Amino acid sequence: MAFIGGGAPAGAGVSAWDAIRDVFDRFDAADTYLVGAPMWNGGIPWILKQYIDTITQPGLLFSYDPAPGYRGLLRGKRAVAVYTSAVYSPGVAPPFGRDFHSTYLEDWLRFAGIDEIRAVRLQPSSPSSPGIDTSSHPTSIPAPCARCSASAPSAPGCQR
Repeated sequence: MAFIGGGAPAGAGVSAWDAIRDVFDRFDAADTYLVGAPMWNGGIPWILKQYIDTITQPGLLFSYDPAPGYRGLLRGKRAVAVYTSAVYSPGVAPPFGRDFHSTYLEDWLRFAGIDEIRAVRLQPSSPSSPGIDTSSHPTSIPAPCARCSASAPSAPGCQR
């Protein structure tokens, strides 16, 4: 807690802070983030939430001033978020789910200072979802080509 108040980490906190710093530095080194966010029980998967919690640190991802409030410290970054869900899709009735995952993720990205956010929605992603026309969906994923590892004959480099 001393660190949050402006102090320095001490004892075992030093190595923990160094590990957090390493994770944040890898994140900060990117210019564009591609985040795959499947909907799990209305929210994001726990491992993504844990990652977000790890790098959301004062002085790294955000700053706080009592007058203007919180300010994201990331600058010049952009994000593409790919949202999937088995049943939920925008505009469906509440019994088919509610979207907490995209609102949470996009709020967090803006909190961090990322304003250029693109969303790709593959919702619903389950062919058995009510009201989904699956007539144009592939029924299987082509096996990879043994010679070039491409997943379809039209893939670049495929020699089929």
